[in-house]
Amino acid sequence: MVTFLPARPSLILLVMLFAVTSPRASDDGQRLLTLDHYVRLTSNVPAITGQLAQIYVRERVSAGVALRGAPAPDRVVLFVHGAGTPAEVAFDTPAGTHSWMAFLAQAGFDVFSMDTTGYGRSARPAPMSDPCNLAEAQQAQFIPSLIPAPCKPTYPGQLTSLASDWHDIDAVVDHIRKLRGVAKVSLVAWSLGGPRAGGYAAQHPDKVHRMVLFAPAYNRAAAATAPALPNPGTVFNTQSRSEFIANWDRQVGCANQYEPATRDAVWAEMLASDPVGATWGTGVRRAPSTTTWGWNAAAIGGTKIPTMIIAGVLDKQVTPDRVKIAYDDLGATDKVLVDLACSSHNAMWEKNHLLMFGASLEWLTKGAVGEQKTGVIRLGY
Repeated sequence: MVTFLPARPSLILLVMLFAVTSPRASDDGQRLLTLDHYVRLTSNVPAITGQLAQIYVRERVSAGVALRGAPAPDRVVLFVHGAGTPAEVAFDTPAGTHSWMAFLAQAGFDVFSMDTTGYGRSARPAPMSDPCNLAEAQQAQFIPSLIPAPCKPTYPGQLTSLASDWHDIDAVVDHIRKLRGVAKVSLVAWSLGGPRAGGYAAQHPDKVHRMVLFAPAYNRAAAATAPALPNPGTVFNTQSRSEFIANWDRQVGCANQYEPATRDAVWAEMLASDPVGATWGTGVRRAPSTTTWGWNAAAIGGTKIPTMIIAGVLDKQVTPDRVKIAYDDLGATDKVLVDLACSSHNAMWEKNHLLMFGASLEWLTKGAVGEQKTGVIRLGY
């Protein structure tokens, strides 16, 4: 079943409300609170196995919900990031109405996001501070400012894995459940956050209420079990401002798809989340290479959690056909696939973002978009 929704009244109302009441930085404390948490755990990242590490968690919540002391049991949500961008940068962008976290907090949700190990303000294992652990092609941009010549890696493989990501997520989920007195949380994830959140949910359905997966990096044929860790490969990678812009611009296919001011705000937050990377060359963000497996046809087919999956029609990183395969394989009875017009892999920073945010709010609130609990929904056409 396909539903064509150019502008449903409920979504228009949500968009108008958020556009009027979205807080500015200067008065954020009066309307929405921003709270920082650091969850400590014993890491199972191969490079720091057995060591204490901390995971950064950001919370956005309205003062009213905070004063009551607890949100409604079904109104707690955790955002999980993708392969390169930390969660607080991806989902709490301080530009216009582009904070997905603030949008849901304005609607009464207690909203959290987390950086898995190696990202943003979470623990960064020491191999990420050595430019020799970059691929040789990436090392070139740091010669001679950081290294005199190409050099061999000092760590033997990819830094993190889905197992370490799932371990991080579980620690944060349990922290939130205890903190807010709820049995389950909902998960919103982007890109590689699909295997992170979706794989976690497949293992812990008792802790997950609903899911929203935007451009999930699904691999139907992924191996069921992990290889020996650390898996051979590049330890970590970097992205410069010019690379960030080029990757985005190759996915632009309609007029005024994004505003340069939004792009600049995202990049500024990216560098702020990585003070070390910001000093390398012209400034870069660093991210660990992650070994993946497990979120395959069997895992997603056994997942019964009500799930919304979103595909940007112009996405060239996780293409719509790949997202459709994830939707088809998902074992949930209640599932919708949102086909989002004029949108790339960075849809939350683009002009149709409020349509996506509004649909996610409906799904997280009532498990439906409009009255639809299953099928394809086209937005923005």
